[in-house]
Amino acid sequence: MAKTISAIRGTQDVLPGESYQWQYIEKTLLETASLYGYKEVRVPVFEQTDLFQRSVGDTTDVVQKEMYTFDDKGGRSLTLRPEGTAGSVRCLLEHGLYNEALPVKACYVLSCYRYEKPQAGRLREFHQFGIECFGAPESSADAEIIAVAHHAFERFGLKNIHLEINSIGCPECRAKYLEALREHFRKSEADLCETCKGRLERNPMRILDCKSPICGEIAATAPKMIDYICDDCRAHFEGVKTKLDAMGISYTVNPTIVRGLDYYTRTVFEFVSTEIGAQGTVCGGGRYDGLVEEMGGPHLPSLGFAMGLERLLMLMKAQGVPFPEDKKPELYVVPMGDAAQIAAAKYCEQLRREGFAALTDLNGRGLKAQMKYANKLNVGYTLVLGDDELSAGKANVKNMATGEQTQVALDNLTEEFYKIVMESAFDAMEVSVNDLGK
Repeated sequence: MAKTISAIRGTQDVLPGESYQWQYIEKTLLETASLYGYKEVRVPVFEQTDLFQRSVGDTTDVVQKEMYTFDDKGGRSLTLRPEGTAGSVRCLLEHGLYNEALPVKACYVLSCYRYEKPQAGRLREFHQFGIECFGAPESSADAEIIAVAHHAFERFGLKNIHLEINSIGCPECRAKYLEALREHFRKSEADLCETCKGRLERNPMRILDCKSPICGEIAATAPKMIDYICDDCRAHFEGVKTKLDAMGISYTVNPTIVRGLDYYTRTVFEFVSTEIGAQGTVCGGGRYDGLVEEMGGPHLPSLGFAMGLERLLMLMKAQGVPFPEDKKPELYVVPMGDAAQIAAAKYCEQLRREGFAALTDLNGRGLKAQMKYANKLNVGYTLVLGDDELSAGKANVKNMATGEQTQVALDNLTEEFYKIVMESAFDAMEVSVNDLGK
């Protein structure tokens, strides 16, 4: 027997019995974003490598260690996207979307790829929901994108997710801060990891994000960016806080947040939970006012966030958040004989055209085996179809929950089955109302 092939380490399958949970999450997120004017964009899974080097930053772990980069048959260096913002900016510029009414509001659900050590909540192929808001300089935009994520968490019924915010300033005020950081880290340069030694002159802020315990200990006493921001950046940050207060969104100022990508400016934020282990950041984002210009476009202050769907799903399960039930098949037609099999195919297709999930036998099973299969599928109703039923033009629809049977005319099956389903729904509603009155 041939050796079986397993999934690549750091990837996972979403099985048929689980996919409805993903569909619910994605649908809810897209619907929530649409309330704020965001429309879906879909970008390619791979781009020119230079796109990510220029946008994400060549001092980041993502570019230095984690990207899946390869040469295609034309000799071009391509990279599987490690995040969604760079491709969205490229799309904005390539199609001239910045010439339309501003701000341009885009959202997406996509897969991303990073070569990291797999662990709970961190995979090499992972999925994100994100939003990007291009051409919005005011602090009200920062507060609004935070509100999108906050609103989504509320719709899911999640608790104990803490919003942490910070300002990492603009290039002008950051220059003073970077020099203060260099001065701090030079005192312990010999103890820094090799990667951070290379970051010291190029971008010492990346040292603050290092996972090395020794670098983390040194970084713990480093100066805080919030103490170096200029008057304009401070006023912007105060504006963000004021608007969050007005919207009733609680937050904590965390001066250690820098985010892992180089393009961020001014506001950065994270939604954090302590219920899913070490990978507690469920959503993170902020401003990237210079990124569009860096990528060859006009000066276009912009911002956005990304939400990890695997981590979101982990958190929902950890908190016991209920998912809507997966839609079960409504009718299983049990054919007995060749003529009945042909008729079953006909009737099932008629029902499907009216929006009913109707199934029939595809394996040539007997009556007992088919009923057992229907039970496994948790089918709502069954209809046994044999020569007698075909001859009479009538058959019985059985409610699998109650055992009740209702005779229907086969030439009017769709309409009569609709009545059965509706009557059952009304009966269930009446029971619920009566229960409430007790």
